[in-house]
Amino acid sequence: MSDTINITELFGSLVFNDDIMLERLPKNIYNVLKKNMSEGTHLEQDIADAVAEAMKGWALEKGATHYTHWFQPMTGITAGKHDSFIKPADNGKIIMEFSGSELIRGEPDASSFPSGGLRATFEARGYTVWDTTSYAFIKDGTLCIPTAFCSYSGHALDKKTPLLRSMEAIDKQAVRVLKLFGGTAVNRVIPQVGAEQEYFLIDKEMYLSRPDLVYTGRTLLGARPPKGQELDDHYFGNIKPRVSAFMKELDTELWKLGVYAKTKHNESAPAQHELAPVHTTANIATDHNQITMEVMKTVADRHGLACLLHEKPFAGVNGSGKHNNWSLSTDSGVNLFEPGSTPHENARFLLFVVAVIKAVDEYQDLLRLSAASAGNDHRLGVHEAPPAIMSVFLGEELTRVLSGGDSTVGVAEKIEIGVTTLPHFPKDTTDRNRTSPFAFTGNKFEFRMPGSAFSVAGPNIMLNTAVAEALRQFSDVLENAEDFNAELSSLIEKTYAEHKRIIFNGNNYSSEWVVEAHKRGLSDLKTTVDALPEYLSQKSVALFTRHNVFTEAEINSRYEILLENYCKSIHIEALTMIDMVKGYVFPACVDYQNDLAKLIKRKGDCGDYDNSMEDYLLINISKLSSDLLAALTELESEFNEINEGNEVLARARFYRGSVFHAMSELRAVVDEIETLVAKKYWRLPSYAKLLHSVV
Repeated sequence: MSDTINITELFGSLVFNDDIMLERLPKNIYNVLKKNMSEGTHLEQDIADAVAEAMKGWALEKGATHYTHWFQPMTGITAGKHDSFIKPADNGKIIMEFSGSELIRGEPDASSFPSGGLRATFEARGYTVWDTTSYAFIKDGTLCIPTAFCSYSGHALDKKTPLLRSMEAIDKQAVRVLKLFGGTAVNRVIPQVGAEQEYFLIDKEMYLSRPDLVYTGRTLLGARPPKGQELDDHYFGNIKPRVSAFMKELDTELWKLGVYAKTKHNESAPAQHELAPVHTTANIATDHNQITMEVMKTVADRHGLACLLHEKPFAGVNGSGKHNNWSLSTDSGVNLFEPGSTPHENARFLLFVVAVIKAVDEYQDLLRLSAASAGNDHRLGVHEAPPAIMSVFLGEELTRVLSGGDSTVGVAEKIEIGVTTLPHFPKDTTDRNRTSPFAFTGNKFEFRMPGSAFSVAGPNIMLNTAVAEALRQFSDVLENAEDFNAELSSLIEKTYAEHKRIIFNGNNYSSEWVVEAHKRGLSDLKTTVDALPEYLSQKSVALFTRHNVFTEAEINSRYEILLENYCKSIHIEALTMIDMVKGYVFPACVDYQNDLAKLIKRKGDCGDYDNSMEDYLLINISKLSSDLLAALTELESEFNEINEGNEVLARARFYRGSVFHAMSELRAVVDEIETLVAKKYWRLPSYAKLLHSVV
């Protein structure tokens, strides 16, 4: 039987997409719905009823039995309450029913989701509201309807709502700018996103044998293996059969759900891989990335694998990021970061580029905190991911243009590599800088700071809103210009001069750059605890409220939620570490020392006094056992000092400064013990086994 699949037929087969709507909805209903999707017009009840009936019929044909309002609360993962389509009939049987009211609005219990003080526990009512801009889909026999999630008082309790608001903000300001360039036919500007997803795959049985991986997503203990990524032989290397089978099924399942899965390959670290999609609208890209993470875990389980999405599951090898590729496109499909072929288009391109430069410089702290978490603190700033200092890479050509050099950009030269049988090919206008946190890559910007487990909603909310503010200021200037072209030229030149401190085209890993960045006055928020208070700055609050992305109460709630998540993450890690040391490491040390002592005694009884090796091992493991007890006692002591009554920032600082430090000290002792204790006594799968378990 052939394994060949027809991708064009498979793609979107579980999505209530435009083709399905056109086929199943009356033309007048379809036209009204499309207008609502593109312009945000009000949806009347009769329209919603017709769409719900068509959606239900399609879902039942696809084998769905339930529907859910699929939403993205502040937990960072998705949620949904699943209801069946059944309704009792008079004859004791059932009918299948789904109304427009059920499609438009749901009522989940909001009390158990993070609210950051927006809601008291007893205030349970919340609402999910259909997001018509993102298609419904079927997953695991349930019709999933993408929705926003808000409280009874209307506060946003999710990640989707502020993302949609930020998209409206940048749309409004970008259209203002384009109209000044004569773009009267432009009705909308839409942020486009492609979220590259890195992940690890390890054997499921070994995963289940590691409580730290199960409870925290990362290894809290583990000596480095003899071979990590030193030879660079895993990156883009041959994909192992078991991983290849996983990737093949993953692509198939994602394509069914309309996810534009495009690229798959091995990443730098052993057992690390990446999936990259084609760019799409920021809202849909965010939904698709959430779906991708969910499906990755499900498909991995079917292959006897565990998919790890933590930013740093293994010490000593690369962690996993989520590179957020961001651009702006008009409703006619024009990428505003393409230089174009005329001076008119060139000037527009340069204005939008300097808007981004200005936004990143003025709101570097917000972009940094959008990538802040306990997990990402382990990844940022080491030789695998950007440092915690924001900077923008433009490349030599664009930097030269903005510095007053050649006024043309985008003309590609040919590369010749000295082999006559190989064809010439065009050279990109910029090189790639993998060390840069925010790099221009030819027709888009790549934000490399976010961690692999992140929702991309947060980084894109910050980007959209900050750039919207820059464009707002530009519009205010240009709309009142007596000489538009002269004012435009002056504005581009002045903006670049004021914000060029954020431009850095060199090695962001170098110690010299850190010194230089401090000289330039760039912020260096090394940890989550350092970054999150920037949410509450007057500048941040003014930005978000001016563009109606967050209310002040919503800003405060997110600050509280993120700090609480930080505290809880380290709290769980510390408890897990204590349990593992007591349940796994102590017994290994005791058993090994006991057997060594017995061996020494037995050899002594036999008259064999050459016990140098056994004495060496026993003396060293005994010393390390004492160090282990001392380090464990210190961690438990610090842990007991935690005052849950303290203000959340004070607790977060204590977790970072005291508990985290004690955990690091304890780990150092445990990892040394692992290298000394014979393998048969060590009860945890080693790094060598975990990283090389999948063949």
